[in-house]
Amino acid sequence: MRKKTTIMIAVMAVMLFAALNMTIVGTSLPKIVADIGGMEFFNWAFMIYMLCSSITAILVGKLSDIYGRKVFILTGICFFIVGSVLCGFSTSIIQLIIFRGIQGFGGGMIMSSAFTTVGDLFSARERGRWQGLMGGVFGVSSLFGPTLGGFIVDNMDWSWVFWIFIPVGVISFFMILKLYPQSERKEKEKIDFLGSFVLSIVIISLLLAFSWAGRQYAWTSLEIMGLFSISALAFLLFIYIESKVKSPVVPLYLFKNKVVSISTIVSFLSGVGMFGVIMYVPFYVQGVLGRTATTSGLVEMVMTISMVSFSALSGQIITKTGKYKKLALVGFCIMAIGFMLNATLTPDASITKLLIHLIITGVGLGLTMPIFTLTVQNAVEHKYLGVATATSQLCRQLGGTVGVAVMGYIMSTKMTRQIKAEQEFQQNQGQFGTELQNPELLMDPYAIQNIRMDMPEQMQPMFDQFVIALREALNFGLTQVFLFSGIVILSAFVVTLFLKEIPLRTSNEPTEKQKDLA
Repeated sequence: MRKKTTIMIAVMAVMLFAALNMTIVGTSLPKIVADIGGMEFFNWAFMIYMLCSSITAILVGKLSDIYGRKVFILTGICFFIVGSVLCGFSTSIIQLIIFRGIQGFGGGMIMSSAFTTVGDLFSARERGRWQGLMGGVFGVSSLFGPTLGGFIVDNMDWSWVFWIFIPVGVISFFMILKLYPQSERKEKEKIDFLGSFVLSIVIISLLLAFSWAGRQYAWTSLEIMGLFSISALAFLLFIYIESKVKSPVVPLYLFKNKVVSISTIVSFLSGVGMFGVIMYVPFYVQGVLGRTATTSGLVEMVMTISMVSFSALSGQIITKTGKYKKLALVGFCIMAIGFMLNATLTPDASITKLLIHLIITGVGLGLTMPIFTLTVQNAVEHKYLGVATATSQLCRQLGGTVGVAVMGYIMSTKMTRQIKAEQEFQQNQGQFGTELQNPELLMDPYAIQNIRMDMPEQMQPMFDQFVIALREALNFGLTQVFLFSGIVILSAFVVTLFLKEIPLRTSNEPTEKQKDLA
């Protein structure tokens, strides 16, 4: 048991390294975008990470079942460190997106291998406690990451957002290299590269369609309809390939198990909703309320404390009772309430009100966080653990990726309509240059103050009204995002009602039902 605990400490150190680099970007991105430009592409800095990590995770899930987890964790750390270094040297949003993609390749390897390691070392009944602790790792990263990210961009060069935790990655590398046991290589299987390639086409075309629709092109345009058609055709081809190959990257027979299929749907929906608060609360704090990035990080810290606490509590309850369905239902209900309350926020709302809403949201997130990877692992035979875990993670990450694209579209379109509806804004629009008519301006309160001071005194009241109109428009767009997230989480609640709660195994030996899936 001591050896298992030591290995888990090393694995959680690796996860902390990757998670800190993800969470620190949330509060930093508005300021980074204000510096290097590219507001219309800001969501891609997040989506490309999710895209690359999703595809990598699903392929590594299968490979790690054959070659073991250690090599992929170590390779993932190397990719992540290189990507972090390059991100800090970005001079344009395009460069940042490319280098975030490199980070994504590393992150996918790390996360897929880390979550599967829990299944290798512990029985399903014991995993609840460890899944809760791993959720706590994400919580700790969310606790320190956003606050530190805000402090860095307010007081230092934003490049340090990506560089500051590189030493943690180096230390984690050597911890894993020394402590993690080398797995015995299993019987060699042919890798499903064709299926992986077609799956990549499905995801990429889908993301491009959601990202461009309503912005570069109309929803009914030939370009958008073409992308959706490519995605649909590629998905059908992917299903055909997976049904024919000997060793599919995503074994379709796993979905014959209703627990697996329902759990993956719920993971997708929770991914869509969860990233609504992670990505867009900083835009409310900084853009609407006009607070600093440091304040934005402190605000999210409160939500994280509640999330970490209830994630650990949820894991302990699952391990003690072996029950999880009611916890999931209660968690989704509480989370949906938090999102709906966020949808009532106004430009003059107090920080205290926002904090109460985020605490409620954090409680819901914490209760549900350890559950659905556990349900998938508990429903399959141990030899499919890696690919099953990776599939669950893929659905969650794909949900987050699609969700950010959709919510970015919702925010921008609702904001644009609100601006056009502001008669006063329309009257004053011609008084200012087009560079002042960009919402990026709201992400930097110091820039607003400097612009106002440089203006003639008689124009300052007009400029104040102009900024107010922008804040109201951004607030309207964000509240619609939070409303959408709440509806999605309610959908996850409904789907969870159909989840069959099967007993958690007390060993890693397969049951007769699980053997039938082989």
